[in-house]
Amino acid sequence: MAVTNEQVAGRAFLKALYRDDYYPDAVVDRGRDVLLRLCERVETERPADLDALYVLTRAATEEFNDLQDAFEEAGSDIETVAREEIAEDFWFVAQAYGFPDADVEELIATRDW
Repeated sequence: MAVTNEQVAGRAFLKALYRDDYYPDAVVDRGRDVLLRLCERVETERPADLDALYVLTRAATEEFNDLQDAFEEAGSDIETVAREEIAEDFWFVAQAYGFPDADVEELIATRDW
């Protein structure tokens, strides 16, 4: 399924990571795909409230947790710059889908990075 939200379709997810050679594009691509799958799930499942949204974002956060090994194997890490960029994109997704009161820490509450 392709994302239909125009804001999301025009978003360059994880832009800062792509600009920095410390983060391998192939692994960043996988992170971008996690975010796009999250958007597809939001469009398909249409969460009725923040709690329902948090279920979706926490599942996507778990996928980022699983990417840590791939970053490390490539000589990189999910460190401060990456954490901030990922969190910002989760917040953007919440805003784009009509959840202006979403708490970024709740969106990524299951993170271990």
